[in-house]
Amino acid sequence: MLYTAGHIIQLPWGPRADRYGEGKRLRKKVPRERHADLLGTAARDAVAILAAGDRSRVPELIPVRYERMLASPFAFLRGAAAVMAEDLRHQPMAGIAVQACGDCHLMNFGAFATPEDNVVFDINDFDETLAGVDFTVDLKRLAASVAVAALAAKLPKARARALAAACVEAYRSRMVVLAKLSPLEIWHNRIDLAGEIEHIEDRALRQKLSAIVSKAAGHLEQDDNFPHLVKGKQPHIRDHPPLIYHFTGKRNPRDRVDERRVFASYQDGLAPERRCLIERYALKDVAFKVVGVGSVGTFCAIGLFMSGGDAPLFLQIKEAGKSVLECLGPKFNSHPGRRVVEGQRVMQTASDVFLGWTQDQGSGRYFYVRHLKNRRLGTIGELVEQRALASYARLCGRTLARAHARSADPAVLAGYMGKSAVMDDALASFAMAYAQRTQRDYDRLVAARGPGSKGR
Repeated sequence: MLYTAGHIIQLPWGPRADRYGEGKRLRKKVPRERHADLLGTAARDAVAILAAGDRSRVPELIPVRYERMLASPFAFLRGAAAVMAEDLRHQPMAGIAVQACGDCHLMNFGAFATPEDNVVFDINDFDETLAGVDFTVDLKRLAASVAVAALAAKLPKARARALAAACVEAYRSRMVVLAKLSPLEIWHNRIDLAGEIEHIEDRALRQKLSAIVSKAAGHLEQDDNFPHLVKGKQPHIRDHPPLIYHFTGKRNPRDRVDERRVFASYQDGLAPERRCLIERYALKDVAFKVVGVGSVGTFCAIGLFMSGGDAPLFLQIKEAGKSVLECLGPKFNSHPGRRVVEGQRVMQTASDVFLGWTQDQGSGRYFYVRHLKNRRLGTIGELVEQRALASYARLCGRTLARAHARSADPAVLAGYMGKSAVMDDALASFAMAYAQRTQRDYDRLVAARGPGSKGR
């Protein structure tokens, strides 16, 4: 899939050599070395861009959003997808369109249990996903996140640059392997976490991760950010403010949502076989849930469903809006929740059977719905990123390559990137330049939020 001047061109999958050659020819239009430069001005107001996104958020939660972003430059980067999208708008594009994640950073990857009880590693959230976006957009954000995370961990600049280059090299090398597979083999290709753990050099970490994986199946870890079920005559979700709490009648009408009608509309829109499954559960309770960094302040809730045999099921509704990547040109002119769901189904190996979209007529808010994830597995990314950054960065690079290969031709991508380290080196330079810009933006946010705000 290629695009020119914003128009997507679907190409048939001819001989692999021809497709690889097409990728090589694109280098003449946009040499790989050009991706090293960070274009656009650093004078754009990152704080103002962030503030523009606050207008549709729940006002009481906006301070929480900034508190989390002020934890470190890496936390700032995680919450500043809109800022980086504006910066990426000025960068050279290779001309190879993919279904983009849109918010591709190190902590947007994680471990999931498939319906067959296999544990796979994949991209996590797709709030900003968008079709028809140049593959370099995701790859540059991922490489930049590696550099920012490494510098935040007090690693030397040379080491941070090398880690960013290794992440890109892992993406490029994996794409070469994928280019040799059939479309069906690519579609079913997955990254088995148990196998990946064996490549981690830290023995103690390997053992800890293996234990998490072996115990994860069928067990939900009851941490502070996961709902606790209170059983009895009226099963309900236990409040854990300020992360999880029930709604009150004092809410601003602008922030009021008819949660039961939203879930009912969601069920009506499911495919018949999935509706058959969800109808075996009854909605018992709904509570607000504060999530993530970039999503803080958007409307997010959890519904507790119970089967006739008192088996609980937690479904999450998350507000969906326009993708920040629409500033790059591609548009999605339908239900924003549908954009998220369809993007996730394209990019992720084992999509959630409960994925769907819905909306609230009263507030005008759009949502997507998903199964609330296994929190035990959710700790894996944090553990590895902290203690084995090099292994984790390469794993994320390979995972992104697999996700992109599902919507684009990996032979064309491999042809453009080539067999040498030119692309790795270029994007490592970009990543380090963007890490510097991120530090400046972070410092400006610290200053804007007032004295004593840093690290709160």
